[in-house]
Amino acid sequence: MHPPEIRDRAIAMHAEGVPFRLIWQTLNLSPHTVGNWLYGERARRRRERIPDARCPRCADPPRLPEAPATYAYLLGQYLGDGHIVRSQRTVLLAVYCDNKYPGIIAEIEAAMRACGARSVHHRARIGCTAVSALWKHWPCLLPQHGPGIKHARPIALADWQEPIVDAHAEAFVRGLIHSDGCRFTNRVVVSGRTYEYPRYMFTNESTDIMRLCSRSLDRLGIEWRMSRRNTLSVAKRTSVARLDEFVGPKS
Repeated sequence: MHPPEIRDRAIAMHAEGVPFRLIWQTLNLSPHTVGNWLYGERARRRRERIPDARCPRCADPPRLPEAPATYAYLLGQYLGDGHIVRSQRTVLLAVYCDNKYPGIIAEIEAAMRACGARSVHHRARIGCTAVSALWKHWPCLLPQHGPGIKHARPIALADWQEPIVDAHAEAFVRGLIHSDGCRFTNRVVVSGRTYEYPRYMFTNESTDIMRLCSRSLDRLGIEWRMSRRNTLSVAKRTSVARLDEFVGPKS
């Protein structure tokens, strides 16, 4: 039987991010003993009794995220190319990003950390990178999570999310376009002359997510139109210039 202070020291080292192997080696204990302290049934019950201070929605009373603009960006990224997977012990949030845009990959990681993730991982996929973080409170912050694909279920903002998205519409739109949108040069040939002009497009199969995007664009005074059933286009020069102020080409 080990003294309680040894167990408490192991738990404290784990909370500080010390690797599991280093904990049991430093304390001269067996991996089985330390594993039971950190991950066993008693540890699980102990964690459930202690509120996670990182989750603003589990606070009493619930509070808004401390970095609302960054949260609005992460929400846009999640609604575009993100998903949440639950396991018995925790929850995985993953956002997929094209490998051509390391700046966006870094911005997603920073947003996850600012919203509560202790560690963020990059998993290589064919042509893309999955930026992911484990945290059981992701569904608290992203209540749009549900079974099945997003466009097959209703997507609506929670009451507490609406003022954040309204106040930080630029960050929200930036997240949406960084995930499922693009800025490109459109070329039109008229009477043998080629005219070029930039435009933005946002593509998503969910009519609800498209509605959220258009709602934020309206709030920002940006003119848009639906060029296809699942594609929103911004082509007017002044509106493109407005988007360039806070989105711009992907990088």
